Amino acid sequence: MKRATVWIALWLGIVMGASAATRDTQQAGDFDFYVLSLSWSPTFCLTHPEDQQCSGKGYGFVLHGLWPQYARGGWPASCAPQLPLSAEDVAKGMTLFVTEKLLKHEWAKHGTCSGLGAAAYLDKTDAALGAVVIPEPLQPLNAPGSLQAREIEALFRQSNPGMGERGIAVICKGKVFSEVRVCLGKDLGFAGCPRGVRTQCREGDIRIPAQR
Repeated sequence: MKRATVWIALWLGIVMGASAATRDTQQAGDFDFYVLSLSWSPTFCLTHPEDQQCSGKGYGFVLHGLWPQYARGGWPASCAPQLPLSAEDVAKGMTLFVTEKLLKHEWAKHGTCSGLGAAAYLDKTDAALGAVVIPEPLQPLNAPGSLQAREIEALFRQSNPGMGERGIAVICKGKVFSEVRVCLGKDLGFAGCPRGVRTQCREGDIRIPAQR
């Protein structure tokens, strides 16, 4: 019995070690799906009023990023080689991201792990944005003062018929709405979110700050 226990422990150690090694290996292009993260800008501006995106531009949802993800949980980050964006890439990126600082951060942390060059990654991000329709009730001038997380999910599914029941996650900071995360396949078709991408909001109404 003791010998069997030792072998089981060794086998578990080998399996878990192999799993950890696979997770720690961050090969650019080696991932399973994307998360398109769209932040609710008014919430960000509550705590960053001096930020460039908070200078009275009236943003609602803004692009946070397009993130390669692992189906088993987690994601690759800051993959080699860490190549800087060219001036042309920055010009393209600034048509998608609200600040250059965010653009450069997202490319360095997430874009480098896509297996694409900067120009192709930005084109992919542009296409991902085009694949998701923002519900009319959540446009900046229409947004209500509060909703339940499940109501936000339902609005996105209604505006995006291909999005399944588990295709989106709503993220909150305390009692305040923060962002949505949409799961997309590598081909940018709607995909079901795995367990690691789930709504993170309390039950009941959550506050949706007005545009700034």
